[in-house]
Amino acid sequence: MLEGRLSRRHAPGWYSRGLLGIAAALAALLAAPAALAGPNLFIGAAEDGAVWGDPTTQMSLAQQAGFDSIRMTAQWVSGNTRLDPVIAAKLQNAVLAAEARGLRPIVSIYNVNSVQAPEDPILQGEFAQFAQNVVLTLPSVTTFVVGNEPNSSYYWQPQFDTRGGDIAASAYEAMLAQSYDAIKAVRPEVTVVGGALDSMGTDNPNARPSHSPLVFIRDMGRAYRASKRTLPIMDEFDEHIYEDNSSLPPSMTHPNSTTLAEGDYPRLVAALGQAFDGTGQRGSSLPIVYGEYGVESVIPPNEAQSYTGREATSAKPVDEATQAAYYIQAMKIAMCQPNVVGLMLFHVEDESGLSGWQSGLFYADGTPKSSLGPVHDAMAAARAGTLTSCPDTTPPTVSVSPPANGTVAVQASDDVGVGRVELWANGTLVATDYTAPYTFSLAGLPTGKTTLQVRAYDAAGNVGQAAVAVRLLSVELPPARHAPRHR
Repeated sequence: MLEGRLSRRHAPGWYSRGLLGIAAALAALLAAPAALAGPNLFIGAAEDGAVWGDPTTQMSLAQQAGFDSIRMTAQWVSGNTRLDPVIAAKLQNAVLAAEARGLRPIVSIYNVNSVQAPEDPILQGEFAQFAQNVVLTLPSVTTFVVGNEPNSSYYWQPQFDTRGGDIAASAYEAMLAQSYDAIKAVRPEVTVVGGALDSMGTDNPNARPSHSPLVFIRDMGRAYRASKRTLPIMDEFDEHIYEDNSSLPPSMTHPNSTTLAEGDYPRLVAALGQAFDGTGQRGSSLPIVYGEYGVESVIPPNEAQSYTGREATSAKPVDEATQAAYYIQAMKIAMCQPNVVGLMLFHVEDESGLSGWQSGLFYADGTPKSSLGPVHDAMAAARAGTLTSCPDTTPPTVSVSPPANGTVAVQASDDVGVGRVELWANGTLVATDYTAPYTFSLAGLPTGKTTLQVRAYDAAGNVGQAAVAVRLLSVELPPARHAPRHR
């Protein structure tokens, strides 16, 4: 995502066609022994505030929040093979400010938008030269991300050819390979990160043309194999893990959707393995960085003067306690996912335009949110390896209350986080809820003696269960209020 410019508003539930071979790879992955990502897990922020604002102030905020890394951007436009001197100076100053405060700078190199996508060999060569120049201009930076959301039509077009084939993945794979070689030729010690994929896509050339992460990874693998290349194209893989909106927890899984978020880690590792295992590029063992994750919080009235515009209704921002809880859950999940080496939150400080992202730990005026303290402490515990225990084998705690007023209330909690709660009636799934409070309507269920069972799932697949036997009447709806009188 480009800070301050692209508003990430997605409607839930694009459904995929699936990938052949994923099921077998998933089974192998789940059978493998678990490992602990922390205490080597880094936790940073994707934030360009220090590049375009005062680097001392902005990096001090990041340090105060407790981040250990900051990802900034160097953007390419066609025709450029060198970083603009003015931008170079801004990046250099931001890097120095970060390092002075113990923060590791990471730089993402990508085209400014889809019009500038390096989709042909000439443009890919220019981009590779530009990437090489960025790496030489910033000699103390040791990690570079190449590309940004190339599976999205915002950053890469065309996505499809005239027959509906995926041409974005093959073009991006070629660009990544050239950039990898150009960077390694001058600084072989640096880490080159590929992917940086949008967490969603349609896989439909006729409706918001884009590709889901799993399809894009598959097609990158096909392009890599077809090229007969024997060298890698990346040292780590970057996946953005936004949920469909901010109200949904990071522990939520998407087994029947084209969305790929943090709870879908087994699907991601299986897809990377299917794409690259057996080649010169690591696949199922490739280190993974969650390069962007954001949860927007509601702006209180006393901070409203620092913001402009209107919030999109689809964003569904949450209170600051929930923002903190979701960020902490995201850290715990990442700690217990063996291949994950880092998590980047988006942002440090809110964007002032409400059409953008209010996902920082500070308001737009630099005042800390109430979420800052808990998240700061959790970051320190995650790096120390003490935030949670891995592997996660403890199921959620769940209970169900007797029906009242046509509804049944479920209480579910988990140290890492509850991804979803299901209601079953006499062995049949009747409803699913993803966010607390978990309340289910009993309207439409068969009358008479019924066993209601609830199942709560966490990101590791652990299941907590509870049941209650009830006798449902023909009408189990709450009484209507202010019902109109018949005339």
